Amino acid sequence: MHAMVLNKVGAPLMWTALPDREPGLGEIRVKVAACGVCRTDLHVVDGDLAHPKVPIIPGHEIVGRIDAIGAGVAGLALGQRVGIPWLGHTCGVCPYCKMQRENLCDHPQFTGYTRDGGFATATVTDARFAFPLGDEGSDESLAPLLCAGLIGWRALTIAGSGKKLGLYGFGAAAHILAQVATWQGRSVFAFTRPADHATQDFARTLGAVWAGGSDEMPPQLLDAAIIFATAGDLVPLALKAVRKGGRVVCAGIHMSAIPGFPYSLLWEERQLLSVANLTRQDGLDFLSLVPQMGIAIKTTRYPLQKANQALADLRAGRFEGAAVLVP
Repeated sequence: MHAMVLNKVGAPLMWTALPDREPGLGEIRVKVAACGVCRTDLHVVDGDLAHPKVPIIPGHEIVGRIDAIGAGVAGLALGQRVGIPWLGHTCGVCPYCKMQRENLCDHPQFTGYTRDGGFATATVTDARFAFPLGDEGSDESLAPLLCAGLIGWRALTIAGSGKKLGLYGFGAAAHILAQVATWQGRSVFAFTRPADHATQDFARTLGAVWAGGSDEMPPQLLDAAIIFATAGDLVPLALKAVRKGGRVVCAGIHMSAIPGFPYSLLWEERQLLSVANLTRQDGLDFLSLVPQMGIAIKTTRYPLQKANQALADLRAGRFEGAAVLVP
């Protein structure tokens, strides 16, 4: 197999030939067909997330087909297409796992961060954390659903059922979630970098009823806002934009420091919440609805060997939608 390997935090990924890996007890090996490039991959490579397993193969939006099955695996078959997400393993015995909150497991493993991921021609994963995908849709279009879609879905659930929804940062996750929220009958308000008119136009094509800069107030107060951008200074702005009793959900795994703000922005029972990881039930719920939603996923395709370029383009915001690596 070949992979793009992170040998040192902050260094470029290296194209590396590796021995083929055999699945162990409860594992499957998947031949990778496509792997999305997520902002979390940037956080791993740049060192924003502490203590990655190095060397590590990044990538956690994986679509591929099973080509080897380890002992003790039931319900999956050779040649079956599966998706592999960020949450790659949980202990099953800690208090959070027992409370059906495995996204907060005390002893988790994360794909592309503490166990090898999908910037490779093949990967080995815990079979319990692989989602059957069926044969509808292309590998490239499905890959971003495995994190951008799933985390967006969990954030939307936590945001509540309000009809007026703000999305701060209109990248891979927001471009999917805008379509999901519109399908649900909500009104989407998109917030981008100031004066980023191209992205604002893109948001409108996906159903946003309003699009403007993150430094602007929406034309009406929001029921909830979800922040996908990593800028902590968006938190006070989002709190200001939601109504009394509204919610602001921070959906990223990393965010810069949140500046001080007057208590009046939080008062009147506004809520500030965060999203951590996902559960397998999130995946089952979301992926079962995807065929009904008619989501149009915009992707920019890169050969696997160009992973460093994809990461650089993501960092610089050079494309709309999601980047996808294809071996």
